[in-house]
Amino acid sequence: MTSLAQSVKHSVTSALSTAKVADLDGVTIDTTASAADSGLTTDFASKISNTDTWLKASDGSTTGPSLLEDHVGREKIHRFDHERIPERVVHARGTAAHGYFRVYDDSASKYTFAPVLTDPTRTTPVFARFSTVQGSRGSADTVRDVRGFAIKMYTHEGNWDIVGNDIPVFFIQEGIKFPDLVHAVKPEPHNEVPQAQTAHNNFWDFVGLQPESAHMIMWVMSDRAVPRSYRMMQGFGVNTFTLINANGERHFVKFHFTPELGVHSLMWDEALKIAGQDPDFHRKDLYEAIENGCPAKWTFAIQTIAEKDEHNFDFDILDGTKIWPEELVPLHTIGEMVLNRTVNEFFPETEQVAFCTSHVVPGIGFSDDPLLASRNFSYFDTQISRLGINFQQIPINRPICPVMNHHRDGQHNDQIHKGTVNYWPNRQHVGHPVPPEEGGYAEFAQKVQGIKQRIRGAKFQEHFNQAEFFLNSLAPHEKSHLINAFAFELDHCDDPVVYKTYVNNILPNVSLELARVVSEKVGGALPENPSNIRKPHGKRSDRLSQMYYLPKKPTIASRRIAILIADGFNSTEVQAMRAAFAGMSATTWMIGQRRGEVKADSGPSISVDHHFEGQRSTMFDALLIPSGVNHAKALAVNGRTVHWIREAFGHCKVIGAIGDGVSVIQRAVALPELQFADSSGGDDVINSYGVITTGKYGVVGAASDLISIAAGPKGFVANFAYELSKHRCWDRELDGLISQVAF
Repeated sequence: MTSLAQSVKHSVTSALSTAKVADLDGVTIDTTASAADSGLTTDFASKISNTDTWLKASDGSTTGPSLLEDHVGREKIHRFDHERIPERVVHARGTAAHGYFRVYDDSASKYTFAPVLTDPTRTTPVFARFSTVQGSRGSADTVRDVRGFAIKMYTHEGNWDIVGNDIPVFFIQEGIKFPDLVHAVKPEPHNEVPQAQTAHNNFWDFVGLQPESAHMIMWVMSDRAVPRSYRMMQGFGVNTFTLINANGERHFVKFHFTPELGVHSLMWDEALKIAGQDPDFHRKDLYEAIENGCPAKWTFAIQTIAEKDEHNFDFDILDGTKIWPEELVPLHTIGEMVLNRTVNEFFPETEQVAFCTSHVVPGIGFSDDPLLASRNFSYFDTQISRLGINFQQIPINRPICPVMNHHRDGQHNDQIHKGTVNYWPNRQHVGHPVPPEEGGYAEFAQKVQGIKQRIRGAKFQEHFNQAEFFLNSLAPHEKSHLINAFAFELDHCDDPVVYKTYVNNILPNVSLELARVVSEKVGGALPENPSNIRKPHGKRSDRLSQMYYLPKKPTIASRRIAILIADGFNSTEVQAMRAAFAGMSATTWMIGQRRGEVKADSGPSISVDHHFEGQRSTMFDALLIPSGVNHAKALAVNGRTVHWIREAFGHCKVIGAIGDGVSVIQRAVALPELQFADSSGGDDVINSYGVITTGKYGVVGAASDLISIAAGPKGFVANFAYELSKHRCWDRELDGLISQVAF
């Protein structure tokens, strides 16, 4: 890690606070207090003299019977036995951080009177939790899955929860199907296999018989389901909510969060390996970025539709399996969310935080979205089951504004109400309703007319148009990854009825060509009469591809760069590059044959962060090899080093080499399509499929690096950083180079 990063690691968050952080400080115990003040006590504050040996009846030389009289030992064991609470049925695996939300101006006031969305002088504390959906608390971070994107905003009018995902649609239209969906996606009941995967019979059986899931499945088979980082994924409110303005006018709304670093994903082979090599990869990534001075940032935007325009689309705007295409309903960016502080303790904050879609504030309301109606009931209900009826008194959940009502008692109530009345109406006028004009919540006066019946509207019957729309919008490499994902998942289904049903019944209605390619890989069958399937519309949108969200200004902030070294490396070169990368807010990590000091050809030695067997290329965004004759010779004959290079190449990552280091790359990846700089030449830079090489890193090149992150004939670091800012070199995959390398 860079010295700059180390110097700011623990100082950044200490200077950042919000009203919610201050509120939590009141229940925070600093266990790093001086030894004189941190003596061990029981839960009832009696000081403990021995916590290692149970009280016994003994003659001093032999062990006697343990005594139940030992209240210290009993308390310690009892407390341990009851530490666990029920984990979430879904979204059990997650991590979280504190931060703030603010709007840029009052431009949203035409839609809502909610101050959190209209008052630019406010800074609203937030707590955000990111999660996988399927797996248990102990599952891996990088599985193929939807990611939860849940935000709790502690506003002056009460808590507002946006309980979203990183995908804007969902599997089902009606909440009554949620138990079936979760039962199908979870491990199969007869053997509890597989963990945190959709690649099994029951899931594909369910979605193959549930056409409304077709659009969502396209997203889940795409790169969106294997994000590089929580900080590099979008967030969506998913459901349709409403906004009410000061004139009593209502607009339908969807909420969007877009990351400043762009939307980026892992490759599937990479995600599989990380799941075993570092199952906490995403958790660590969020913490590392914040602690190194790179807070996670998103812009916040809304899509709005006037109430009078609700039915002016060829899809139902209340259907949770549909997006509102931005070409039809543009995004209006109004603010930003920043996460800049890690939690102090996981359980009381991340594990006990409770989100409810029904938690809204005046100016924000609900629509008739049937999935939202079910979520409003279910989320509140599940928190009671998991945390108890008083879950909103838990510090991480309680508002920062006053709470006043006549709710009393129940398990884990920790509030003391001083007074003689606990009901309304009462003679003291205590806890009275608040009129809307004074800030009380009022439901929109919506006219409702209908017949009680179980029915879905006509537009809810169409399931494939937007699935094709998404597929058509993907970049070539994204489409290739989606095809391979279908092939991987359906290959894990060993019941022919399951995979043949999906290939025959669902995929042809999305794309006959997609069905053909997938069927060739998994052994499915195409429809006998293709004329009966839906006719394609050919529409697409650039905004559905991750490539659309590359940052306008190239950045490598928080990117992890591995520098591979052995004895005899060029120390001056390495120090100069590390300083340049630190100036771009990237982190550099020294990787060698052993942890400890590695000697340079001249100049000071460098301490290695990890050895080649302790970390793998999957942990990093890019790697480079400096010059040094003996160092290059040692790396070239090290099988693990060769694997590092080939694996990074196969994952389309940026690879750089200088001088003697160029030969190491040439030996590891001997492909005629690649071009390399002359290892004994000048400082001209060659970029060949994301492999950046130069003969030397001299004064002219270093000066070019100080200008900007950009491609050019000079400036090794500038060229390396520019290629890294694009995340991966996808041409390497599209032109067939990675398929020629074993990794």
